[in-house]
Amino acid sequence: MTSRYIPVIGLEIHVQLSTATKIFCPCSTDYIGAEPNTNVCPVCLGLPGSLPVLNKKAVELGVRAGLALSCTIRNHTVFHRKNYFYPDLPKGYQISQYDLPLAEGGEIYIPGDDGRPRRIRITRLHLEEDAGKLVHSAADGRLEGAAFSFVDYNRGGVPLAEIVSEPDITSPGEAREYVARIRQTVRYLGVSDGDMERGSLRVDANVSVKKTDAATGEVLCWGERTEIKNMNSLRAVERALEYEIRRQTAVLAEGGTLERETRHWNDGEGVTTSMRSKEAANDYRYFPDPDIPPIVVTEELLESTRNSLPELPWAKERRFGEEYGLPEADAAFMAESLPVALYFEECVKSGASPLRAANWIRTEVFRVMNEKGFSMDSFPVKPSALAELVSMVDGGKLSTTVAREVFAHLAGGRSLKDALAAAGASPGGLSAEDVEKMVEKVLTVNGDVVEEIRSGRDPKGKKIKFLAGLVMRDARGQADAAAVSGILERRLKEGR
Repeated sequence: MTSRYIPVIGLEIHVQLSTATKIFCPCSTDYIGAEPNTNVCPVCLGLPGSLPVLNKKAVELGVRAGLALSCTIRNHTVFHRKNYFYPDLPKGYQISQYDLPLAEGGEIYIPGDDGRPRRIRITRLHLEEDAGKLVHSAADGRLEGAAFSFVDYNRGGVPLAEIVSEPDITSPGEAREYVARIRQTVRYLGVSDGDMERGSLRVDANVSVKKTDAATGEVLCWGERTEIKNMNSLRAVERALEYEIRRQTAVLAEGGTLERETRHWNDGEGVTTSMRSKEAANDYRYFPDPDIPPIVVTEELLESTRNSLPELPWAKERRFGEEYGLPEADAAFMAESLPVALYFEECVKSGASPLRAANWIRTEVFRVMNEKGFSMDSFPVKPSALAELVSMVDGGKLSTTVAREVFAHLAGGRSLKDALAAAGASPGGLSAEDVEKMVEKVLTVNGDVVEEIRSGRDPKGKKIKFLAGLVMRDARGQADAAAVSGILERRLKEGR
C-alpha cells in the first residue's frame, strides 16, 4: 500500500495595534530604540495596588480588523488572566481573552496552489497585552563561565490582536500567501504597520501531517501537532514549514511517533529545534480578570466602523482590472498597498492613461523610491505632476527619454515647469514653425548629404532617415517624427 502524507496547517498571527499608549496604562508604545525599561509604570510592571484601565482605541482597532475579516463581533466580552511564570511577565499572568473573544467566525481568500481563490476560515480575533523582551548575553566576567538574561519591559503591555485561523492551510506556499494577505489587510485598515522584522506582526504556526492511503484517501493516522515560533519574515514562514513537514513525514514514514511540542525556527541553519512540550489550555488556569469590567460593543460603534472601512485590497485589485483595464499583474501591484493605490488613482483622475500611469509607477516611481529611501507618502512627485508628464508623452510632446530626465528633476523637488526647463523641454511641445527652423538648420549644416539625396544617390532613403534623426535629436524628442519626415521630403523636393 502506498501512503501519502498531507500537511495540516493553522496559523496564529499576533498583530501589534497602532495605538499611542499601551492597552491598560498610559505608557508609550514607541519602544523601538528607547532605553530599556523607560516606557513602564506600576500597571505594566504589575506592582501591587496598580489597576489596569482599558484603552478604548485598542478595542476600536480590533473591531475594525474583525469586520474586515468578515467576523461576527461580540457585543459583550471579557478579559481573562492567562497564568504562567516566565520573566517576561512581571505579574505572573498575561491579560488576554479566552472563551469570549472580541470577534469570531470570519474568513479570508488567498491564491491557492492551483491558482484559484482558496477560502481560509478565521476562528477568532481576540485582544491581549504583549510581554516584555528577554535579551540573552554570554558571560561578562562577573561570574566565570556564567551567562546572563536581561529583560526589557518597554514592550510589555503593548496591545495585540491575535488572529487565529482554522487548519485550512495545506502547504507552506499557502501559509505564506495567508500571512501576506493578513499583513496587507491590517496595513490597509491602519490597524498596524505589519512590520515583521520589527515584531509588529509575529506568526506562530501549528502544523501536523496526516498519513493517508494514496489510492483511497483514507486517513491511516494523524501525526501530533507541533507549534513553530521565531519566524520573522514571509520567507521564514515558508522555509520553517517546509522543514517541519519533511521532518514529521520522515518520522511517520519510519513508523515513529511525534511529540506535541513547541519548536524554535533557526533561520541561519534552516532547522527547527525543540523548545518545550506544548501546553494545553487548562495549564494556563484561565479565569476572568476581576479588575477589568466587561467590554460592551455598541451598535453605534459597529455601524460607524463599518462605514469607515476602506475598499479592501482584493476588491480594489478586481476593480482596477475591470474599470481601468489593467493586466492582472499590474492590478495586483497597484492594489498591494493603500498609498500606492491612492497615488495611482489620483494620477488617473488627473488625466493619465491607466496603463501608462501603472507602468511609470512600477518602474520610475519605485526606482526612485528605492534609490532615495522615499516612502509613498513622502514621495516628492505629486500624482498630478506625473499625470501631466505622462499625458505629454502620450500626446507626442515629449519622448520617453526626455520625460525620464524631466521626472528626475521632479523627484529632486522641482516643479514641473522648472523640471521641463532644466531638461531643455517645452511644456507645450514644439510649434510647426520651430520644427521648420530645425529642419532648415540641419539641411544647411549637412549640404553634402542634401546634394546626394537630390542627385538620386539615396534610393533606399537612408540619408533622409539620417537627417530626420538629426532633427529629432535637436528637438530632444519633442517633435513628431512623421511631421519631421514630411517637412524634410517637401524641402528636399523644393530644391530640385
